[in-house]
Amino acid sequence: MRHVLIDWPARAALLPLLAAQALQVRTRALRLPEAEGPRAGRIGQGQPLRLLILGDSSAAGVGAPHQDQALAGQLVARLSPHVAVDWELHARTGDMTRDALRRLDRITGPFDAVLVALGVNDTTRFLPRPVWLSQQRHLIDRLTQEFGARHVLLTGLPPMDRFPLLPQPLRWTLGRHAARLDDGLRKLAAAHPACDVLTFDLPDDPTLMAEDGFHPSPATYAIWAGMAADRILARL
Repeated sequence: MRHVLIDWPARAALLPLLAAQALQVRTRALRLPEAEGPRAGRIGQGQPLRLLILGDSSAAGVGAPHQDQALAGQLVARLSPHVAVDWELHARTGDMTRDALRRLDRITGPFDAVLVALGVNDTTRFLPRPVWLSQQRHLIDRLTQEFGARHVLLTGLPPMDRFPLLPQPLRWTLGRHAARLDDGLRKLAAAHPACDVLTFDLPDDPTLMAEDGFHPSPATYAIWAGMAADRILARL
């Protein structure tokens, strides 16, 4: 578990600089498209598995040219030798947890397993930890109760203090807030028998980041998909 420090006084003192840096990043950042390709399908043989992938731009495959190289495509490729996967991807760039909750209103289940990739946009908007945890708890409850999910695999917050796109001290500040939200997510998941949290802690390797310095590269999606597949199959 990451050590979480209280840094609110430092953030308050830095607020004007942080706001200026955030505006600069949004203005100058390279905007990559979501991965092309199908967002639903059936593949594999054997025990049936109904899978939902729900999230933000990382779930949508930003940083990869095609879904085959993104999270969804690589995940179902890893699962298909073992199970018959009936899968759906519902993700959009910019989505926060509150947006994913609204998106569930337009999704028809049921699902056996759900992979969730949310939190970076909640972090960049400095969503307070109690609000974040309340929304995540609501999301878990809906997935397990309304959609029948027996396994909800939550992706932990990435180490945003290592994102090349972000200047200091914005990088440090977002990293601290991401760690705070991640700590709460792990405690929330530990109390729910259907939940796991997938640790997102990778080495400092330029090939693991997309060219925008913010999103995963296909190499990272491959690692992520492999870890997620192992967890999902272990639950089966």
